[in-house]
Amino acid sequence: MNDASRGAPPRGGHGGPPDQGYALAAPAGPVLDEHAARQTRPMPIVPDAPAGGGRDDHDRGAARLSGPLFRDERPQEPMPSEPPEPAEPQGRSRHRQPLPHEARHHEAPHHGARPQGAPNGAVSHGVPQGEAPQREARHDAPRQPRQKKQAGRDLRAAIGVGVGLGAVIVASLFVQKAVFVGVVVVAVVVGLWELTSRLRERKEVRAPLVPLAAGGAAMVVAGYVRGAEGAWVVMALTALAVLVWRMAQPPEGYLRDVTAGVFAAFYVPFLATFVTMMLAADDGPQRVLTFLVLTIVSDTGAYAVGWRFGRHKLAPRISPGKTREGLFGAVGFAMAAGALCVEFLIDGGSWWQGLVLGLAVAVSATLGDLGESMIKRDLGIKDMGTLLPGHGGIMDRLDSLLPTAPVVWLLLVAFVGGG
Repeated sequence: MNDASRGAPPRGGHGGPPDQGYALAAPAGPVLDEHAARQTRPMPIVPDAPAGGGRDDHDRGAARLSGPLFRDERPQEPMPSEPPEPAEPQGRSRHRQPLPHEARHHEAPHHGARPQGAPNGAVSHGVPQGEAPQREARHDAPRQPRQKKQAGRDLRAAIGVGVGLGAVIVASLFVQKAVFVGVVVVAVVVGLWELTSRLRERKEVRAPLVPLAAGGAAMVVAGYVRGAEGAWVVMALTALAVLVWRMAQPPEGYLRDVTAGVFAAFYVPFLATFVTMMLAADDGPQRVLTFLVLTIVSDTGAYAVGWRFGRHKLAPRISPGKTREGLFGAVGFAMAAGALCVEFLIDGGSWWQGLVLGLAVAVSATLGDLGESMIKRDLGIKDMGTLLPGHGGIMDRLDSLLPTAPVVWLLLVAFVGGG
């Protein structure tokens, strides 16, 4: 509609004699200004009836209420889906905005609420057009339930394998010392195989396994029979055997391979030798049991406290799962277990010595775990092997035991002697 449609006299020559006026029905409501009329919904276009049609002037005048009233009035073009100018009011919505006199008869909606029946973009009380759908989407979107922390491994398999290994170790430890030495030899050889295999697969480092396995087994036995002196002698001979064995291959990468071989000999069998040296004492089984219990309790305390209360990362670049709270849990659990074990298992031991021993075990076990995590991160792997379900490989269980063995051996010798 335009201004000419409100009370203007009809023009002649539009389907009737010039002196005859059309009987037009006045639009309902008060007279609107140009701005209000522009916001009304456009009426559908009705084609003009031919001059002298079969209907009377009254019918034709009533039909003209839904289309152009005059011949010189242009039909309104359909609205574009995307108006060229954002300021065009007709591009916002195809629904009619409430008129000023109609707004007084309706109760004002709540601030920011969308009127009933209005599209998503129509929001009252001056709320920007783009904010209302976002607010409604935030309120209408279903809230995701808070996910509970889950362990990264199969706990049932891990517990089952751990209990089985513990039973074998304890049985061999208290039945016959030589059997336990055999268990340590098997663990050392398998650990060397896992380490050298991962080095070859991920870094193309070919550390010779044969001299390492033979020297590692001899090193463990020498530590039990001859003590620290025997272990050092076999360690030197193993390093020499690695150097000679590698000479049978091309010289490319020789220094890299023998360096990795000497490192593997020190890291796995030499550190494991301190376990058999503890076993050689009169109360050797009790010392080894104390060493195993403190290390396991330290790992368990770190896991339990870190899983429940861990917030601050301990070494995020090395092991993102470890937290400072977990370290405090390891220290507390290990000190409590150390006081009990040294008081009741070690001959001549005292509870305060157990506190010191537990603190040292917690620190060394954490550093050992971080050290192997550093190796695995450098190799780009998660586990050293898949031999133990829920645990990974043998080396994934020896990571905290190997560096802790010399610490426990040294402190027990300092506290109660070599036995």
